[in-house]
Amino acid sequence: MTLNIPASRRCFLQGAAASALAFAATPALAVEPIKIGFGMSLTGPNAAAGKMFLLGREIWREEVNAKGGLLGRPIQFVYYDDQSNPSLVPGIYSKLIDVDKIDLAMSAYGTNQIAPAMPIVMQKKMVYMGLFGTGVNDEFNYDRYFQILPNGPEGIRSFSLGFFETALMMQPKPQTIGIVGEDTEFGQNVLSGARANITKLGLKIVYDRTFPPGTADHASIVRAMRAADPDIVFVASYPAGSTGIVRAVREIGYAPRMLGGAMIGLQFTPIKGQLGPLLNGIVVNENYVPEPTMQFAGIDEFLTKYQERARGAGIDPFGFWSPFAYAELQVLSQAVSAVGAIDQAKISDYLHKTAFKTIIGDVKFGPLGEWEKSRILYVQYQNIQGNDVNQFRQAGKAVIMYPREFKSGELVYPYAKARGQ
Repeated sequence: MTLNIPASRRCFLQGAAASALAFAATPALAVEPIKIGFGMSLTGPNAAAGKMFLLGREIWREEVNAKGGLLGRPIQFVYYDDQSNPSLVPGIYSKLIDVDKIDLAMSAYGTNQIAPAMPIVMQKKMVYMGLFGTGVNDEFNYDRYFQILPNGPEGIRSFSLGFFETALMMQPKPQTIGIVGEDTEFGQNVLSGARANITKLGLKIVYDRTFPPGTADHASIVRAMRAADPDIVFVASYPAGSTGIVRAVREIGYAPRMLGGAMIGLQFTPIKGQLGPLLNGIVVNENYVPEPTMQFAGIDEFLTKYQERARGAGIDPFGFWSPFAYAELQVLSQAVSAVGAIDQAKISDYLHKTAFKTIIGDVKFGPLGEWEKSRILYVQYQNIQGNDVNQFRQAGKAVIMYPREFKSGELVYPYAKARGQ
């Protein structure tokens, strides 16, 4: 069998919309490959994250193929650019499964891209590995879904709990809350969980709104929030909305006692470089930061390899979330190796009952395919000066507030003080 290697790496770096088929070809691996298929956002607003995660997966594939593959077979990726458009996802997964005949299915990045594929993979009874989804399986209750974001068993509540637990560190404790988010599946899921947490904690919501994901000007949203005058503000947004809110807050001079939330995008290096000191004081969710409490076996070696590959490639140069894409494949490959075959039912059963060692720590799944225990981090950006992204390689810039076992510093409040006013 002859294995032809197209220029998937080059297409990836150019953000190509075409599929990429990539695997190592050596005489030792001249057998039928194991095809792992997925969509990935390589263009559109989610492309920065999509390219970062794709490189994390590529590093895993290359390492495994260099060692002889999986079950003695080479790993082949089959993937398509979903253009950050959820409406394209069902067609992509139908093609992957029915035309490309993939053996294993993984998702693109994010809730909005994971959910549209669920009916397709469920119909085919395939294991479906999700990359950073929030509450996706609450509705579907599919027993072959597993995802790597450490939400925990109460996914939509876990995603915001750390924010409110951090807020309750302040004295006096906050009493009123404003919540705002994008009108997308992600935004609605996270806000639903936030409302449940707020009710349980006995706090009062004084502002609760959503905004369209294509919103260009967020100033009116911030002004309305300021008029409601909550003690703290929780935001659920994707990158465009996150940066828009941060800039509007600064422009208007709004300063509640604490500001932040599930603001996706603020964690990505290019956006950190754009915003610089505007991030000071904001409390946001994270998954990995270079704090001394997050030193897992193998993660430094992976990040060194990622950062060498990312240099000059036009993608996130630090890739602090990319280890999760690598770890997800570590988990899947451990299950396949243990089962000894591509058997969807047996792989799913093994994934449910086993604890896995990965570069992001131990991973154990609960009944809905979420982590058995939540490990969503909340960090506060502190002491950011200028726009040099290299400062974010240091500890003390994204200081962990929650969970307590990973806490690496103290909360600076109120927000006006934290941002240097």
